[in-house]
Amino acid sequence: MLFDPQDPRCKRPYGAVPSGTRVKFTLRPQRAGGFSRGVLTARFEQRGQTLEIPLPWRAAQGSRDVFAGALDTGDYVGLVWYSLRLEGFRGRFWQSPEYQLTVYDGAETPPAWFGEGVTYQIFPDRFCRLSIPDPAGMVGGRTVHQDWLEEPDYLPDEHGEIRNRDFFGGSLKGILSKLPYLKCLGVETLYLCPIFEGAENHRYGAGDYERIDPMLGTNEDFSQLCRQAHRLGLRVMLDGVFNHTGFVSRYFNGDGSYPDSGAAQSQDSPYYRWFRFQHWPDRYESWWGIYSLPAVEEMEDSYLDYIARGENSIVRRWLRAGADGWRLDVADELPDPFVRAIHQAARQEKPEAVIIGEVWEDGSQKVAYGQRRRHLWGGHCDGLMNYPFRSALLAWLQGGGAEDFRRDMETLREHYPPWAFYSAMNALGTHDTPRILTLLGEGGDRAETDRAWRAAHRLNPEQRRLGTELLKLAALVLYAFPGSPTVYYGDEAGMEGFEDPFNRRCFPWGREDGDLTAWFSALGRLRRERPALRRGELRWHTAKGGLLAFVRGRGPQALLAAANRSDGPETLIWRGRKLTLPPRRANLWTAGGTPLLEEEG
Repeated sequence: MLFDPQDPRCKRPYGAVPSGTRVKFTLRPQRAGGFSRGVLTARFEQRGQTLEIPLPWRAAQGSRDVFAGALDTGDYVGLVWYSLRLEGFRGRFWQSPEYQLTVYDGAETPPAWFGEGVTYQIFPDRFCRLSIPDPAGMVGGRTVHQDWLEEPDYLPDEHGEIRNRDFFGGSLKGILSKLPYLKCLGVETLYLCPIFEGAENHRYGAGDYERIDPMLGTNEDFSQLCRQAHRLGLRVMLDGVFNHTGFVSRYFNGDGSYPDSGAAQSQDSPYYRWFRFQHWPDRYESWWGIYSLPAVEEMEDSYLDYIARGENSIVRRWLRAGADGWRLDVADELPDPFVRAIHQAARQEKPEAVIIGEVWEDGSQKVAYGQRRRHLWGGHCDGLMNYPFRSALLAWLQGGGAEDFRRDMETLREHYPPWAFYSAMNALGTHDTPRILTLLGEGGDRAETDRAWRAAHRLNPEQRRLGTELLKLAALVLYAFPGSPTVYYGDEAGMEGFEDPFNRRCFPWGREDGDLTAWFSALGRLRRERPALRRGELRWHTAKGGLLAFVRGRGPQALLAAANRSDGPETLIWRGRKLTLPPRRANLWTAGGTPLLEEEG
């Protein structure tokens, strides 16, 4: 190839750049190619401008000619799509594909803490309960399972709906009681799925943003949880679901559960303009057509003030109550100015607060509702949920080549500002995906089976052995890679399950897989104690077939992370030492060649 955007000999500096950067481009064709001039075509997407920049001949290097020039990004912020071509004698011509250059606002540096340590995601109803709650008087017509280990309701009712009104009674005080356990796991950030009052057990349809769901506890219980977490060195991140509310809510009040008039009761309601009615009150826009989640008009002034701009806005008041950041649900469905207002409110209230967005693709180039999103251009999100990491790692674990994982991650590193790459929320699974152990042991999500089969299914001993071995490999890569290693509650305990609600079963206290828990705890300790794993530079060592190895950091603190997915042993050389990994084993080595986890085979 004549040009590789990831090769510093061709393009400098590497990857995304802050505005004002001069980016240098170099082409080195063989002199025998007969080229006389080079040209860089740069399309400034947000400006609607295209420039052609000469790349004149600069020198000869052996048998090659050197053509070079520079692109000045000026005060531009956005995407530049560029290509290069060479022209020569007798119609000689070479044209590159079009590449992406991300230009971001470098005026602000986001807080670094999120990407350094381990994040633990908790689905609050299913993590820990201290007593069986009485749902009387709570919104939503709830039922409570008496047996903590019962199966969640998964069959539709007589109307063909899965209502998610069955609860198990996990609480904030239950989470508080398990903080020592989380500390031993090496956790530094608690990410809580929604905790505000809501009719469904997932609480992604808020009933009242100002009130903790009474089954979880009280507003003071939340502040107490934050205070104790802070004493132990843990931060707390909340789930901000601001694209829609609940049908059962003080704002929409579709079933009349709340005493004041909501949008469904009166067009004079202060909340009426928050919603998009096609025919009031029975036809309205909702999230993905789910009637119980009416969509809001985010740019309605009174809603924007309530969530973000007001002095006592929802974003601000829960940071005041003890939270340290927000994860924005369906961030790519929120208007950019709305996300920016949330970001500004959070920073003004608590300068070290972070905003992490839910985006399932490459967030630097995401298009939603016909708009290129500004997630990572500065002043919006400080990092994103890194589903591309999960997809690439799963593909390798299930038989793909490590070189494909490297390529996909380097593409992200090339497209993302450095702070976004190092503050990504990397995870093997979430409340929206099947359990990682089930996927690895079963070899897939078994979507062709019926829900009753998936509810009853458990891995057999051989599947569980294979799944556990592969999960250990995955966890090592997760904990050693740049970005915050994020653990979905119970993955470290060996929980199984296909899609929702099977991936949301209750934590099996007293029945954990001790071997897996010990592995995750060891990785958590290393992530907390080793500077190279927290912020060290990433360098690739080997990425071929079933062997994946990379280095974090430099000098005496550098660490080598290596995972062998193959059925046979693999050997690699690290600083003059020969290291051997048995089949389906992983390890970390110090610069001196000392293994930090399992003994070398």
